[in-house]
Amino acid sequence: MPIEEGASTVLQSRPRGGFNATATFRLRVVEGPDAGREFVLDGTQPSRVLIGTSPACAFRLSDRQISRRHASIDVVPEGLRLTDLGSTNGTWANGLCVFDVRLHGGELVRLGDNVLRVEVVAMPAEHPTTLAMRFGRLVGASPEMRRLYPLCERLAATDVPVVIEGETGTGKELLAESIHEESAREKGPFVVFDCTTVAANLLESTLFGHERGAFTGAVAARRGVFEQAHGGTLLIDEIGDLDASLQSKLLRAIERNEVQRVGGEKFVRVDVRVMAATRRDLDKEVQAGRFRDDLFYRLAVARIELPPLRERRGDVQVLGRYFWEQLGGTDKPIPEDLLRRFEEYGWPGNVRELHNAIARRLALGDLAAMERSRALDPAPSQAPGADVIKETLAMDLPFPAARQRVMNAFERGYVERVLAKHGGNVVRAAAASGIARRYFYVIKSRQRPGGQENE
Repeated sequence: MPIEEGASTVLQSRPRGGFNATATFRLRVVEGPDAGREFVLDGTQPSRVLIGTSPACAFRLSDRQISRRHASIDVVPEGLRLTDLGSTNGTWANGLCVFDVRLHGGELVRLGDNVLRVEVVAMPAEHPTTLAMRFGRLVGASPEMRRLYPLCERLAATDVPVVIEGETGTGKELLAESIHEESAREKGPFVVFDCTTVAANLLESTLFGHERGAFTGAVAARRGVFEQAHGGTLLIDEIGDLDASLQSKLLRAIERNEVQRVGGEKFVRVDVRVMAATRRDLDKEVQAGRFRDDLFYRLAVARIELPPLRERRGDVQVLGRYFWEQLGGTDKPIPEDLLRRFEEYGWPGNVRELHNAIARRLALGDLAAMERSRALDPAPSQAPGADVIKETLAMDLPFPAARQRVMNAFERGYVERVLAKHGGNVVRAAAASGIARRYFYVIKSRQRPGGQENE
């Protein structure tokens, strides 16, 4: 279906293994304010289905006793998985209050004053799944990720706002940058504004810019991130943390494509595609009154929820091998026993944590396993940076400080090596590193304070 201004495309990924290819399910409202409404799940949807009153829900109901995001339902090998999403009045199946339950057909589900019947119907023809293993620099071969790529490609061909949701470390910024690089705006700037890293008193001037003398310390006029992103893409990271007082001004800037600098009188026209990323549940933030609903609807023309790494089947090995090669482990393959241990871990820090674990292993060798024995200290031929490791160990630092010292040495060496390989061009070096350009800038500036990047 086409992606249109004002419509909401919700794409969310959850683990489901396979699905029953011989049947599909229909949810029919048989009693209540929404009687007669129905929704069909055939196992080919690229997402779980949200049920509630929010426009973000694929199965939207009008009953005021139902929460905005009341429940989700998804096809799984055993039938349907129904999950309550912290609703106010609960989700009931066959008279029992449920939080996470499997349905097989014939059950009656009560949401607010509505009663839904779960029915089994014939399965339509199965749709093919893309075989792509990546989108731009976002890597993943799991079904949970491959379901995302077709929509990402379509979004890259449009200019609509996008909200990217997901836990910390799932790759939201990298996905936004990949969409930008695959779009018609690829030659324009990609600017990131992180709502959590700017002091509250500087948020407005950082967003919209300021004129000279606008406030104490404003010794010169400065462009805000909207003007910096003119002709390209602006990613507003962690938008759920944006101060409420600025949300109305942000909405105006997005709607009118113009900004007014702090201390200025005129409006400056801008041509910017806006994307937003958040680890928060924006529906709940709207419901709690912490986030403007009109700004939410203006931004959430399209939505993508990146799944956590623990729910991406097989991607730990795929990403482990990918990061191992990208971070310099080309002389020997990643140890299979290490991959097996990685697969057994829950990865609360998601892809970012895996990336750092691979970097730590390459820098520290077996010491990355946090073994304290000097007998495990690798020889120079066994691990990169062995001299730094020995020097650090000899200093008898606390573990966090010792680890940081070795990681700083690794980052410095890695950045210097990849920059040299790409002629000092940060953009190409960041792309080859498989990390977001902004993070590469952060590492580079940390190693060379005040240095100038060569674009």
